[in-house]
Amino acid sequence: MRIGVLSESRPGERRVALPPDAVTALCAAEDTTVIVQAGAGRHLHATDDDYRAVGAQIADSAESIAAEVDLLTVVNPPEASVITAMRPGSSLLGLLNPFQEHRAMLTARDHGVTTYALELVPRISRAQSVDALSSQALVAGYRAALVGADLLPRFFPLFMTAAGTIPPARVLVLGAGVAGLQAIATARRLGAVVSGYDVRAAAADEVRSLGATFIELNLETQEGTGGYAKSQSADFASRQHAALAPYVADADVVITTAAIPGRTAPLLVTEEMVAKMRPGSVVVDLAAQSGGNCALSKPGETGVFGGVSVWGGADVPSQLPVHASKLYGANISAFVALLKAGDEQDEILSGSRVTQGGRFVHEAVRKALAPDEPEPEPAVKTEPAAQPGPDRTDEPEQGE
Repeated sequence: MRIGVLSESRPGERRVALPPDAVTALCAAEDTTVIVQAGAGRHLHATDDDYRAVGAQIADSAESIAAEVDLLTVVNPPEASVITAMRPGSSLLGLLNPFQEHRAMLTARDHGVTTYALELVPRISRAQSVDALSSQALVAGYRAALVGADLLPRFFPLFMTAAGTIPPARVLVLGAGVAGLQAIATARRLGAVVSGYDVRAAAADEVRSLGATFIELNLETQEGTGGYAKSQSADFASRQHAALAPYVADADVVITTAAIPGRTAPLLVTEEMVAKMRPGSVVVDLAAQSGGNCALSKPGETGVFGGVSVWGGADVPSQLPVHASKLYGANISAFVALLKAGDEQDEILSGSRVTQGGRFVHEAVRKALAPDEPEPEPAVKTEPAAQPGPDRTDEPEQGE
């Protein structure tokens, strides 16, 4: 297998799909060649010579790499010119954002490129090693707590000094998935008094396990599929805002992390709620790029409203590119192992496959981008021959 690694070209993107340590293991296999675009690791302080030292080849042009490889690995969808340079039947793997990146997905379909979107990986136990959403959410949650501490014009921890006692900051985290739990853990390490909230009942124990207080709003839970929350009605959102308002007003830092892949982020903090926060308080919105949990946040910007700083996250994992790339590279490497195994009907591969053979093969994406395209014929899975040994059961689903 020939694997390509591009130098990411989008403004603000500093990660790379495969850092040198991930390439080491891939190049150790006799049947694998890795070709890296020159400068791909520059934001990780990894030179082209670092890649050569672990067995990779270096090429200058993204299009030339795309034309030569069997699998092109990316963080974000590449330019259309790169996709059209790929050979029909070759594969593109990354965080492809298929519901929003219409042009890239349609181009890949029309040129017979097979695409795998890591956002669509089914949330089952054995898929944890390829779960890039979780690995990158961990980075974002950590970063969110640091941003809150940086913008807040006071200490996070309690200090008892000869000059007096300084009480700890109060941090409220809305959304207790991977990002929210990491934000809670990091804020706690920094010495803040932390509370958390999530619409999913299962999150309460996870929040408490980190030493934070779980906020009970006495609202019905909103459990969705795959470990995510489901979309909320206007009535529920209104009642939720009213119940959250006093907790938001009392917080020094509010960190919002609620996001559902492929959908607009739920509004959790309204303008009126921000107006009731104390001057000097901070809102850190990790969901700004998908619509925003805070009505006032804008991606990549920090606004000040009545003395309250509102930070809108943009490319947040890229702000810590070394470890974000390390974790992402491990996800990509695990996915490559599944591709090499050759079982196209593997649940992880089939669940994340978007295009193949000139068609959309992922039903939800097909309905969103090409509703007039006929449904693909159902695949016939060949049952393997029975092997002696103990019975096995399917592993349970695992959410964030």
